[in-house]
Amino acid sequence: MTTYQVTEQGYYGSFGGAFIPEMLYPNIETLKKQYVQITETATFQKEYQALLKDYVGRPTPLYFAQRLSAQYQTKIYLKREDLCHTGAHKINNTIGQILLAKALNKTRIIAETGAGQHGVATATVCALMGLECVVYMGALDVERQAPNVARMKMLGATVIPVYSGSKTLKDATNEAIRDWINHPENTHYIIGSVVGPHPYPDMVARFQSVISQEIKEQLKAQTGNENPTRIIACVGGGSNAAGAYFHYLNDLDVELIAVEAAGEGIHSGKSAATSILGTEGIIHASKTLLMQTKDGQIVEPHSISAGLDYPGIGPLHAHLIVSKRAQAIAVTDQEALTAAYRLTKLEGIIPALESAHAIAALEQVNFKPNEVTVLNLSGRGDKDLETYMKFL
Repeated sequence: MTTYQVTEQGYYGSFGGAFIPEMLYPNIETLKKQYVQITETATFQKEYQALLKDYVGRPTPLYFAQRLSAQYQTKIYLKREDLCHTGAHKINNTIGQILLAKALNKTRIIAETGAGQHGVATATVCALMGLECVVYMGALDVERQAPNVARMKMLGATVIPVYSGSKTLKDATNEAIRDWINHPENTHYIIGSVVGPHPYPDMVARFQSVISQEIKEQLKAQTGNENPTRIIACVGGGSNAAGAYFHYLNDLDVELIAVEAAGEGIHSGKSAATSILGTEGIIHASKTLLMQTKDGQIVEPHSISAGLDYPGIGPLHAHLIVSKRAQAIAVTDQEALTAAYRLTKLEGIIPALESAHAIAALEQVNFKPNEVTVLNLSGRGDKDLETYMKFL
């Protein structure tokens, strides 16, 4: 029987692992040995659950989108992660990792960010806990996500623009890893997605699994059945999708749809459709599907959405795609922009560009009237208003 949970060695099928330099070995080994032990204690869970409820604002609503449903002649529910404190699902994970870092006696926090949502969430929890915070961000993303850069600085974080490569998330992650290698003793690296060396993909998925746990409870209360027909979520690294899928991974009657950024077209040369264009390889210390040349050089991704502008996907998602447990749908920049305006006009909700890709995927699904679809609305669109205004 195929399993979709991580093995003790940190693998999902043939994907995952921890391909790390020697200097990081002690940190990774400590995390591997202690993250489950620490996070499952009653003391940790009491503080974590209290912060999720009273600080983050959980549970987030599961909203029946009546007018959107009418357009597609089916039943569509939106999981409103955009209503979390800081405006996205990212804080579910940063709250958990900051408590873990404190338990490990780390005094300095570093992070990488693309759309800025993970950077804001990390800066927020560091302010909350009084810890030093350094956020690496591609110079291009610094420019196109200026509101989130301002928020991080106001929260006390040091934002370091990265000018190498494509000046986006991949390059920011490279620099964060270099920082961690140079400061392994006092620094905890809060990775924002289900990527990186084991145990990060599993750890982040566990913290984000509160999303699917709530979906089950809320769907049961609203429809009488905790399982929808399908779950749709956008995938860059894949943290919001991992959270939305987590408690449904072994419910094989629930269809899982992962929506990737096709940029200007899957085969245009300006795309981030990793599961379609990618092949097996290693990026950021993990074996997964990534866009690369025949000799292993990374192919620069492109997406109008900074959060999806990544050349790989998390190893869990690579396993789900290859094993056919999940279906990948690719959405272009233009389709995502159109979908964002569609949701705004039908439901009065301005989505993040990342979430707009998931909404655009509705155009590619053949719905039946009695089917129930849950779409994870991972973030709000305030940060993307400048891009949206150019399209208006």
